[in-house]
Amino acid sequence: MPDFRSFRQWFGGFATGVTVVTVKGAGGAPAGITINSLTSVSLEPPLLLFCLDRTAHVYPLFKKTPHFAVNILSEDQDYLARHFADYRHHAAPKNIWARGDKTGCPALRHTLGWMVCRRTAIHKAGDHAIFVGQAVDWHKTAGQLKPLLYFHSRYRRIGR
Repeated sequence: MPDFRSFRQWFGGFATGVTVVTVKGAGGAPAGITINSLTSVSLEPPLLLFCLDRTAHVYPLFKKTPHFAVNILSEDQDYLARHFADYRHHAAPKNIWARGDKTGCPALRHTLGWMVCRRTAIHKAGDHAIFVGQAVDWHKTAGQLKPLLYFHSRYRRIGR
């Protein structure tokens, strides 16, 4: 059986988009984590899933909070990806939060778009949990923004 490093390296050859999944945290403060395991599940009803390490510092918040937002990062937002991937809880960069939707779920500014979901299920899967959510609101940014990509353990841009 292959070891986890070779398994991870194999998946490193699969380019993915980069998202930050956010929730309303303790005392109403926004919290989030960088995720690249986002998948559309169903169109009717509109469902998606993401996977989260059960030892992640934000796991208890996601398990407890009924709504989460998925924010698709643009190519110039690798600083946000790095910030939310860091478990050490550094202060968030200034002026990153947009006004949330009617659920009060926080969203990030200047992304390609965000989608607020009502959590419908959590499934244990190895050392991770699979969170399934039904989309209740979304926004797609108009314009020519390009996505941030993750490939071979580095943030990338289209064409580079």
